[in-house]
Amino acid sequence: MIRAVFFDAAGTLFDSREPIGRTYARVARAHGLDAPEEAVADAFRRAFQDAPELAFGRGHSSAELRRLERNWWRERVAETFAPLGQFPDFDAYFDALFAYFAEPAHWHVFPEGEPALRRLKECGVKLGVISNFDYRVYRILEGLGLAQHFDSITISSEAGRAKPHREIFEVAMSRQGVAPAEAMHVGDSERLDFSAALGAGMAAVLIDRENGLDEVETTGEAAARVSSLADLPELCQLFRSA
Repeated sequence: MIRAVFFDAAGTLFDSREPIGRTYARVARAHGLDAPEEAVADAFRRAFQDAPELAFGRGHSSAELRRLERNWWRERVAETFAPLGQFPDFDAYFDALFAYFAEPAHWHVFPEGEPALRRLKECGVKLGVISNFDYRVYRILEGLGLAQHFDSITISSEAGRAKPHREIFEVAMSRQGVAPAEAMHVGDSERLDFSAALGAGMAAVLIDRENGLDEVETTGEAAARVSSLADLPELCQLFRSA
């Protein structure tokens, strides 16, 4: 019986208002480096894919975690632009970019998200977030009006491991007091969310907006692929009765 439903954050509950590569390139032009948007986007994907985990774990003060998170992102941005040119002042560029993505106004909530969250709460399940985002996600969720729906928010930098590692799911489930068989995770990444949650013993739902599925596509006893968050309350009931 499902007692808790967890969500990935960016790409699942909300998304950036413009493509990441476009933002990186646009802000770069304002700071003296003109690089094609596609080249910036490709370089960012490579830097992000090859990056170490955004995870530092317990034993750090909040201030130290914030410093480590910021330095992690500074390294990724530096790697992105290394093959594209040099800034007159890279630190000024990075400061502007980091602050930009901290602003809730630069993100938008998927319209079906809040109604789905409210219906799930009405069904009596606890809700949580499991994200590889950094501490800025707290401000974004609050600013977008989403934080009020969640009983817990677990981010990789504080949990000590990032998705797809099992440990971050275990930390989140422990906070909600549920066992894997009582939990469901929803996300837009097949590797980081769907397969990882199944590997942790949870029910798993992949949000696949690209393929425009006409109906819920169950792929196993406790696994499904859907095109919209609006399908979740019905799916949760299905898994709860299984």
